[in-house]
Amino acid sequence: MWYCSSSHTEKVVESLLLGTKNKGKLAELRALLDGLGMALLDPQNLDLQLDVDEVGADYASNASLKAATFSAASGMWCLADDTGLEVDALEGAPGLHSARLIGPTGTDKQRRQRLLALLAPYPRPWTARFLSVVALASPGGAIDLAEGECQGEIIPEERGDMGFGYDPIFLLHGVGRTMAELEMEEKNRLSHRANAIQAILPILRKRLGLEA
Repeated sequence: MWYCSSSHTEKVVESLLLGTKNKGKLAELRALLDGLGMALLDPQNLDLQLDVDEVGADYASNASLKAATFSAASGMWCLADDTGLEVDALEGAPGLHSARLIGPTGTDKQRRQRLLALLAPYPRPWTARFLSVVALASPGGAIDLAEGECQGEIIPEERGDMGFGYDPIFLLHGVGRTMAELEMEEKNRLSHRANAIQAILPILRKRLGLEA
């Protein structure tokens, strides 16, 4: 679903800032938004040295904070997301803390290992979902939000060498493969982030003056 903050239609915008330094996210977002026909920039392109503290109470707050901060610093429209992995056996954890499960300096591999250690006492299947909220921020401070999710389960062995984060241990329901076993094109049809982007595309096109 998507949520819009106003009905105002903006003039045509020629470039969009992607508010993340995560290379995996950037690759997915560029592929998902490629059809817009506009320049997709990232903070490095603009030499923006920003670190946004994700102190929000939920994904929407964190996504909004990131998008608004990068938009204000650049004077550009900005799209950012906040994503979490919610595991039923852990009552929804790691959730908002998915990227910081072992602190800010941990690697993806270390986070996966820590998650599996936390799950070891619980019987399988370890059902879970990825939830992603994307925020589109205007230079004037308006925010639009959309969310997407993907259902699956955590498995104890890593499979696949594509993707990032928890992808190698997240088995998609009805697919029989982990996120890390999917080519980019297939992942961008099935993933939580893809679902969120698809949900916000109509309002993004309207805001940026890209409607046919």
